[in-house]
Order: sequence, then structure tokens, then C-alpha cells
Amino acid sequence: MARQFPRIEQTHREFIQRQRVFFTASAAAGSRVNLSPRGTDALRVLGTNAVVYLDLTGSGNETAAHLRADGRLTIMMCAFEGPPMILRLYGRGRVIRHGSPEYAQLLASEYGGTEPLGARQMVLLDVELVQTSCGYGVPLFEHRGERDTLKRWAEAKGPEGLEAYKHEKNVRSIDGLPTGLFDEDEASEK
Repeated sequence: MARQFPRIEQTHREFIQRQRVFFTASAAAGSRVNLSPRGTDALRVLGTNAVVYLDLTGSGNETAAHLRADGRLTIMMCAFEGPPMILRLYGRGRVIRHGSPEYAQLLASEYGGTEPLGARQMVLLDVELVQTSCGYGVPLFEHRGERDTLKRWAEAKGPEGLEAYKHEKNVRSIDGLPTGLFDEDEASEK
């Protein structure tokens, strides 16, 4: 029942736009596999072989560490409403650092220049393979709304508190891999 495609087709793009959540999966040699849910309001399809998402500050930064060490990234979505389907985007990912020219360009072109408080970085996936499968085993759920908990948490921390939190919690993965979030972290690795 699975079908593979070398690129994101228009039907895939339409499916992606209808979803409300996606999952990222990454790992590096000797590390734990990381699987994280994210809201599709942060995801943009850049073309037939690239997607990007705006990553917010969270309790860890595993994906960034894994991408630095290995580069493999999978994004998965499944239909919780409507006809069943699972869509996976396989490829190589990289972090686009906050404040870089590429970050500014994508923020302007894909997010209307609006950056939510707590924006940490962007993650770009160069898609090498698209796979769809039936999704018959995925349960049906009704979307009740978005949570505002992360937004309220970021507002309560404020810009200085968020910066301190990132230095404390987002510089290394749970397996001790560097994330490359800050310049000084890269300098200390050399």
C-alpha cells in the first residue's frame, strides 16, 4: 500500500496544508532517537524537494544536535480527520541559525516577517523521498484548537529569560551532542 515519489507532488502539498500536526524524527550514531510533535502553522513547503519549519524554544534541542552529527531527518504527518493517509518526507536536514541572512530571508518570504517570541532557529529539510501509506490504523480525532501554553511560557520568560533558558537547556542534546545554537559553543568545540 505504500507508494514512493521523488518529490512533493501537488496532492502531497494539499495534504500537508490540511494537517494540524507533524512529527520530526532524527538520530545520530550512539544517540537516542528523537521524535517530536510540532504544529503545522510553523511548516512551509518551499518547493518540490524542500520544506522548512520555524522552531520555537523548547525543553531540548535534539533535532539540531542530530542534524549536526548525522543530517538525517524524517517528517511525518497522518490524517486524523478525513480520508486516511500517512505521509513521510525523508531527507537531509540542516539548521538555519537565528539572525543569519538566510533566516531573515525565509522569515520575510515564508512567515510574513513575523517572528513569534521564542523563535530559536529554522530547520530545512532537503527532501530525497516522499512516501505515502494507507493510514488505516490511525484513529480519528477532532481538532479542538491550538494550545497557547508555549506562547504564554515564552511571554512570561521574556527575551532575556528565553536567552538564559536556551543557554541552560538547548546547547547540548540529552546524549551530550552539541547543538551549535550559539557561536561560543562552536568556538569551545575547536
